[in-house]
Amino acid sequence: MDKGNLSIVSEFVLLGLCHSWNMQVLFLMIFFILYLIIISGNTVIMILIITDYRLHSPMYFLLANLSFVDMWLSSVTTPKMITDFLRENKTISFRGCMCQILYVHFVGGGEMVLLVVMAYDRFVAICKPLHYLTVMSLQKCTWLVVTSWTIGFVHAMSQMAVIVQLPFCGPREIDSFFCDIPLVIKLACIDSYNLGILMNADSGVLAMTCFILLLISYTYILLTIRQSSKTGASKALSTCTAHITVVVLFFGPCIFIYVWPLSITWVDKFLAVFYSVITPLLNPAIYTLRNKEIKDAMKRFRL
Repeated sequence: MDKGNLSIVSEFVLLGLCHSWNMQVLFLMIFFILYLIIISGNTVIMILIITDYRLHSPMYFLLANLSFVDMWLSSVTTPKMITDFLRENKTISFRGCMCQILYVHFVGGGEMVLLVVMAYDRFVAICKPLHYLTVMSLQKCTWLVVTSWTIGFVHAMSQMAVIVQLPFCGPREIDSFFCDIPLVIKLACIDSYNLGILMNADSGVLAMTCFILLLISYTYILLTIRQSSKTGASKALSTCTAHITVVVLFFGPCIFIYVWPLSITWVDKFLAVFYSVITPLLNPAIYTLRNKEIKDAMKRFRL
């Protein structure tokens, strides 16, 4: 195909979650409320951890970073989705689409690694408690968080280096509420089947590597808890249960989107909503409802 004769696509059309106006109005109210809860809930956690000296520990430092990442992940896609419920023509510029892809994979990849870092923190705290303060120093925690952001950035840029060079000349409808790599690649004016597999494999390798490391960490942790005293085991198990819940909720949709794609439109949309809206919503709820220190900090903050 002669690329010189191709018209360049300057914008894409997002088909959104549904076509019914009544359903769009309902979704507008639901997701607007959920987004406010995400921002306010994660902001409260960050403020509590920053202002309460009793929470100045490695675990809560990492939790504050997770809250920040969750807010950013949700903000990449949710505001655009909410405003599109009010618009008949749900378009996004080519540059805006590329930015969504970049930030979704930058923040998403960073969160995957950050969850591994949080599992490592719990591993050291439970399996090597006498060395905890030495191993998980503030300098080490900062270095681990920077590493998570760096890996996320490198992952996102490796994807963008390929996507921005693809020719887009004809189809421009994306059957979702935001731009994501598997959907955008299908619109390229080339045979994109093998490229789609390669790009999914790139995301899949990162997701599965992090997931396997998490499984190994929590397996060691649970085996150690079994041998601990009842009092210590109960508290450690409660903390780890919250972490494991967050891991399953975040990695489950990512694995089915990038590792074993189902290619069922409504399922893909549901999974995309889950990891971009529901997971950032549940994280603060899980950590506040199951964490005594956070609840005590909230009581002290109100006084």
